[in-house]
Amino acid sequence: MSVAVESVEGLYPFVLTEDQEALRKEIRQFAAREIAPHVSEWDEKSEFPAAVVKKLGQMGLLGVIFPPEYGGAGMGYVDYVLAIEELSAVDGSVGIIVAAHNSLGTNHIFLAGNEEQKRKYVPKLASGEWLGAWGLTEPGSGSDAGGARTTAVRRGDKWVLNGTKTFITNGSYADTAVVIAVTDKSKGTHGLSAFVVEKGTKGFRPGKKENKLGLRASDTSELIFEDCEIPAENLLGVEGEGFVDSMRVLDGGRISIAALSLGIARGALDAATKYVKERRQFGKAIAEFQGIQWKLADMATELDAARLLTQRAAVLKDSGRTVTRESAMAKLFASEVAVRICNEAVQLFGGYGFIKDYPAEKFYRDVKLCTIGEGTSEIQRMVIARELLKVQPSRG
Repeated sequence: MSVAVESVEGLYPFVLTEDQEALRKEIRQFAAREIAPHVSEWDEKSEFPAAVVKKLGQMGLLGVIFPPEYGGAGMGYVDYVLAIEELSAVDGSVGIIVAAHNSLGTNHIFLAGNEEQKRKYVPKLASGEWLGAWGLTEPGSGSDAGGARTTAVRRGDKWVLNGTKTFITNGSYADTAVVIAVTDKSKGTHGLSAFVVEKGTKGFRPGKKENKLGLRASDTSELIFEDCEIPAENLLGVEGEGFVDSMRVLDGGRISIAALSLGIARGALDAATKYVKERRQFGKAIAEFQGIQWKLADMATELDAARLLTQRAAVLKDSGRTVTRESAMAKLFASEVAVRICNEAVQLFGGYGFIKDYPAEKFYRDVKLCTIGEGTSEIQRMVIARELLKVQPSRG
């Protein structure tokens, strides 16, 4: 049994177990050793860090939230949040690779798949032997999933898929992709179904790789389906319930994007704090100026508040509770706080904040995705309001 100890560096405004503290330190050391020396090169070249991803699989970080009987690490969402934050504080690209693989691509199979499907796919994904992707978004349907045009038509013992998915994390490198397609157009979102498609399947290929503002070492690409035939047993869950299952998947996925936000923001705050202690103007370190101190105080306070919301969602998720509202709140607040923190970090660096030789500009570019991916800030507000109105009816 783990013994509760306080985080030695005071990063977490709650008590971590001894095992969680050890996990945090292990990942931090790994990131410093294996990721930090390559961040600028990967970013500049848009180079996918395949070797590091394999090592993360060996560490159990590609199966954090899955039970040991399926090859997972058997940890919970609190541990998962710690892992994503530590990776993202060094490179958000690595953080989002791990997040999309765990929360989306693998988790949909784990949540909606039958026992045979889980036994077939989850162990390979959890070990890092395979990499997973998840395809919901299309060129003409993002927030409006009901507008999807990718189709799946039943023909005997096969499903035939046609269409294009876009903005798919890990798309070019994934060994499996969970794809949401229209099986009955007349039923709207209740006519969407989920399928698992393996790399190398005839008629399935990655398309255009996106040239992005930030998170450039993560792969974001199209998935293209042209008369792609898959076995009937590759349907995940119940036909017509793919959208419903996707919303369950996103409840957990939004916690991981909140954790991604925390990591990027913390990296920016750490870099800015170090810089203001070293930068001298008017005969003293700029950290001695009250204006600078107040900026740092606001940044640190907002970061801790975001961490508390994120960890609340993680704790509730681990307890088996529905976390639709809590995960949306965490994702909304953490992502928008992170954007503000990274903006202030650039400001604190002054002219050097605009230069690639210094870390602030990359954190600034990377963080914007957090307010967009897995549901924009506007969508999170809609989700939160909808959940509030369910339990707080009008008094009028």
